[in-house]
Amino acid sequence: MTKTTDATLWIKNPLAIYSNQSNSSSPSNCEGGLVIRGNKIVELVTKNQQPITPIDTTFDASRLVVLPGLINTHHHFYQTLTRAFPTALDKPLFPWLKSLYPVWAGLRPEQIHWSSRLALAELLLSGCTTAADHHYLFPQGLENAVDIQVDAAKELGIRMTVTRGSMCLGEDEGGLPPRTTIQTEQAIIDDSERVIKEFHDPEAGAMIQIALAPCSPFSVTPEVMKASAALAQKHNVHLHTHLAETHDETDFCRERFGLRPLDYLESVGWMNNKTWLAHGIHFDQEEIERLGKDGVGISHCPSSNMILASGICQASALEDAGSPLGLGVDGSASNDGSNMIQEVRMAFLLQRLKDGAENVSHLDALRWATQGSAGCLGRSDVGDIAVGMQADLALYNLDEARFSGHGDPLAALILCGAHKADHVMVGGQWRVKDGVIPELDMDELLHEHKQSAKQLAQRYFE
Repeated sequence: MTKTTDATLWIKNPLAIYSNQSNSSSPSNCEGGLVIRGNKIVELVTKNQQPITPIDTTFDASRLVVLPGLINTHHHFYQTLTRAFPTALDKPLFPWLKSLYPVWAGLRPEQIHWSSRLALAELLLSGCTTAADHHYLFPQGLENAVDIQVDAAKELGIRMTVTRGSMCLGEDEGGLPPRTTIQTEQAIIDDSERVIKEFHDPEAGAMIQIALAPCSPFSVTPEVMKASAALAQKHNVHLHTHLAETHDETDFCRERFGLRPLDYLESVGWMNNKTWLAHGIHFDQEEIERLGKDGVGISHCPSSNMILASGICQASALEDAGSPLGLGVDGSASNDGSNMIQEVRMAFLLQRLKDGAENVSHLDALRWATQGSAGCLGRSDVGDIAVGMQADLALYNLDEARFSGHGDPLAALILCGAHKADHVMVGGQWRVKDGVIPELDMDELLHEHKQSAKQLAQRYFE
């Protein structure tokens, strides 16, 4: 890993720059670019001005649109191994899961190794600088999956919130997952505390953080939900779970607990601003107001929600009520990719279809993927271009045919469908240069990942 230095870098005169501090396409306070020292932004440069800070090197950004690094708030890296899986096609969530659980039960450590690296590489190349992954599968032999993911993130130099997921409610007890994919309640709590103590960094600028993430109401017991909430409070870490994704889940909660999903969440002590939820589709207005009042975050996953036909998250209403609203690509078997800038466009299109062209702009979608996502993860040091923030940036050129003839560069990035970043910086270090991750052997990664996917499928079909 390249060490941070005190040298200053001026990212000079970008074609356009997006800052959450401004609600216009051309923020007047930083049209001249920004200055980075070490891992932080130390100055914003106004148009046609020189930096006040003495500059060591400059980076010509005149052909590039500059965004805060995109933040992915919900993913399942291991699912890159089962994209477009034949037995899972054209199914809603519950049948989709039941078709894939037996496949995923065969996961091995080396497959987590390659799937995590591939997913993180995809994310980086799309402009993502912070990623949250929800790994909840711990079949025998895969007890140290979190450790493998942490290694992958450190190798690629991307920030990561590893959510230590869990499942303990097997299908023989009325849950959805098969017993071969679950752990005991005690094993879950013991390892949750272990990974917090070993990997969680609570400081600003942290590269690795841990959250606790029992999978869903239909795969864990209320006891694990309550114990996870107590452990999270003890160690001051965040909580994450799937909730209100489908009507099937609502029916399950009513039948098993006598409660709607949100009432169940409240009954186990999760309604607070240290919680963020994946999907959050099927809430009524009263529930939306409760979520906003308690500051519960929502990870909107538009591509997955469309592929599984789960429904449409009420993104604007949740945000207006006070919930941090972020974006997530979700699993690469229900998306079926790991591309954050494409997910921004999907969120923009889906929410505009729901709320109207005059009510959702490209700037809303960019805010969700940056400031909103940072709010979900409880981070105030990333998600914006401002003095004192971490130097996490995604830079895109508009030289491809898809952008030719554009007017507003920021709008073109979303409307014309950007799909890759030209340069990506994390903590002041370039992790993508000219569309390539310099220290990564992509050919080797693709070969090993494809082999891992083939082996996983072969074990299932044999």
